[in-house]
Amino acid sequence: MVHYRPPQEFVCNRSMIDEADRETLGRKWPACWEDAASLLEWINPYDRILDKENSPFYQWFIGGKLNAAENCIDRHLSERKSQVALRWEGKQGERRTYTYYDLYREVSAIAAALRELGVKEDDVVTIYLPKLPELPITMLACARIGAVHNVVFAGFAPDALVSRMQRVDSSALVTCDGSFREETMIDQKRKADAALASLKESPPVIVVDRLGTSHDTQLGKTQYDYDDLVETYVGADVAPVPRQSTDPLFHIHTSGTTGDPQQMTHATGGYLAGVARTSRTVFDLSPGTTIWCTADIGWITGHSYVVYGPLLSGATVVLMEGSLRYPDRHRPWKVIERNGVEILYTTPEVIRTFMKWGESFPEAHDRSSLQLLGTVGEPISPDTWKWYYTHVGEERCPIVDTWWQTETGCILISTRPGIDESKPGSVGPSLPGIKIQIVDEDGRELPPGEPGYLTITRPWPSMLAPLDGDRYWVLAEYWQTFSDPRADNWRYFTSDQAVVDDDGYVTIIGRDDHIITVDNRRLGTAEIEAVITTVDAVTEAAAVAESTAGETTLCVFATLKQEQWDRNVIRNAITDAVAEHIGEFARPANVIFAPELPETHSGKTMYRLLECVVNDRPFTDSDTLRNPEILGELATIWNWK
Repeated sequence: MVHYRPPQEFVCNRSMIDEADRETLGRKWPACWEDAASLLEWINPYDRILDKENSPFYQWFIGGKLNAAENCIDRHLSERKSQVALRWEGKQGERRTYTYYDLYREVSAIAAALRELGVKEDDVVTIYLPKLPELPITMLACARIGAVHNVVFAGFAPDALVSRMQRVDSSALVTCDGSFREETMIDQKRKADAALASLKESPPVIVVDRLGTSHDTQLGKTQYDYDDLVETYVGADVAPVPRQSTDPLFHIHTSGTTGDPQQMTHATGGYLAGVARTSRTVFDLSPGTTIWCTADIGWITGHSYVVYGPLLSGATVVLMEGSLRYPDRHRPWKVIERNGVEILYTTPEVIRTFMKWGESFPEAHDRSSLQLLGTVGEPISPDTWKWYYTHVGEERCPIVDTWWQTETGCILISTRPGIDESKPGSVGPSLPGIKIQIVDEDGRELPPGEPGYLTITRPWPSMLAPLDGDRYWVLAEYWQTFSDPRADNWRYFTSDQAVVDDDGYVTIIGRDDHIITVDNRRLGTAEIEAVITTVDAVTEAAAVAESTAGETTLCVFATLKQEQWDRNVIRNAITDAVAEHIGEFARPANVIFAPELPETHSGKTMYRLLECVVNDRPFTDSDTLRNPEILGELATIWNWK
């Protein structure tokens, strides 16, 4: 395997490189997390780093009080109130810029408005907005008054919205009049009103005017215009409410790629410490650094590395509304060029889309501002990694391939730029303070080179901190699958399968529920897909199980580059590659060429929906898809195969 080291110029120019040895920090656990807490401003200092009384859901920085909005905004005002905090690019070509002082004023105004509407400390505010500046502003306004935000992806249908509001007993809703999908106007308020009609009592609603004079929005009795509220309360002095480190900061739901979405809660102090530390050690974020994370804020990546991590670091966030391909395929590269983006954090799915478009698009634009590239969401194949490194990063930008989950709150496994070598296809070693083990079904640690279950064997600050109403509160076995109740045997079972090499680098094989049994052999879909994408024409692949007459065979969905290809030749090349590298028993029974795969906005392939296609089952809960229209097309292709 080829190893890549960052250019010496990159190493010399890094300002926040953490040279601490992993083993040294491991021996100091949990005291090693004090350096993460030191990146925050505390209203009251904490008494204890870790409380084990609520095992398996340990609590962090006990006794400490702080406020998330104060940490993200107020503490920066003395030195950089005129520095740009947020640059927004709208679908219709609009642009808005917010300095840290601009954020302070608008966040304070909305915080005052929410309080006037009856929102109190610990109340939950649901936010149902597309990628508008008002979304992070409202999140921070909630944090300022001690309310808990519950961001719901704007693409969800009314039923999904109302269920997520009911689960958290939402006290208020923030939405908008509408949004744009390509040239089509989406009536967001109509969807919100349909959800509200299902509630016994409608909470106050704040409506952002996104469509302007082109759309006349009628507000109900308890509905209020966002801009009118800002105008009314601008200049309000809203003191940040001190929150216990263990108090909830937000609720969030998983994307449900393999099952029903689950509600989770993250606590204030531990979560902020985790994202602050990883923003520095993984992305080397410092005041003024410009970062563009393409994730939707409705998912955990958007919470951690669009909003909280960058703003805690005093960085500049780029927020782009809409599709990367609209109005044309030059858009992402124009955004990088125009905003001087230094860090680009995206998904393998997005990179594969760029590959399908071709290198002529990035190469038509100035990318000299880029210094670091990142990837998240699913394993990245070596070929995709190398394309990203060559055609986006010009072979001068290190790539951090990060592993983490909604449950973990922040990155746990990744190389550190300027310190660790990169191995394409491998995520890297665990970060300082994180201890991992690859184990078998009985919990026995496996040697390097043997695949097994990825587990984390010590708690970390940004870990899931569920409340009594959360689904995961009753799933203690999720955290202690192989353990007894003693704290020294605590273990978090990630549901991912992985393998570790002699250098401690982790390669993710795939989700445990992305394992296919063919001819009594268990295969990880990621391993199969990595083989398939070595075929020259293939940019993306997904392997699922097809059950026929009691037998399970392998079915492959593949997308191709834009060039014209003989599909019979490619089909044979795919099946031969799988047979050669995996085994003849795994030769796919069917290869389906798809325009694209069904994927969430966070870049994860929806395997269970592909399984519905091949096994002729009805589609369920497809609201999280960024491309729901592809399901009907895939079903048609399958039926005509």
